[in-house]
Amino acid sequence: MILDNLENADRYFGCADGLKQAIKFINDNELDQLPDCKLKIKGDDVYLTIAEVEGKSKDECRLEAHRDYIDIHIVVDAEETMGWKATEDCNTVIKEYDEQDDIEYYDDEPDTYFTLREGMFAVFFPEDAHMPLIAPGKKYKKIVAKVKA
Repeated sequence: MILDNLENADRYFGCADGLKQAIKFINDNELDQLPDCKLKIKGDDVYLTIAEVEGKSKDECRLEAHRDYIDIHIVVDAEETMGWKATEDCNTVIKEYDEQDDIEYYDDEPDTYFTLREGMFAVFFPEDAHMPLIAPGKKYKKIVAKVKA
């Protein structure tokens, strides 16, 4: 997992093919001006989903993990709490891996929580189970970039 400010993103470009393309697009555009949509940057290898989301309570959220994609999470106009736990340490699968949607859900508790603020980004690799959307009662714009692992 990586947690940092967007201004430092270039330090991580070598971590995965496609990471540079996703972050460059994010840094080169006015995020608050982008409409809700799915944008393909490099076909299915690098794409972004931009959406108005509604935050949930911790009890409503679940850890999730992906096998084929790396997630890059960015909140545009709010704060979101997120949880993290190593995927290998997750024991309670509540939804088996869905190959088409590249997602598996767990009922485990995160080992740690952190707050993602405007101007920051979080990168989750396949070994990182993560619990997004913890922001009870808030509606906000969020970008999730997907980069082929």
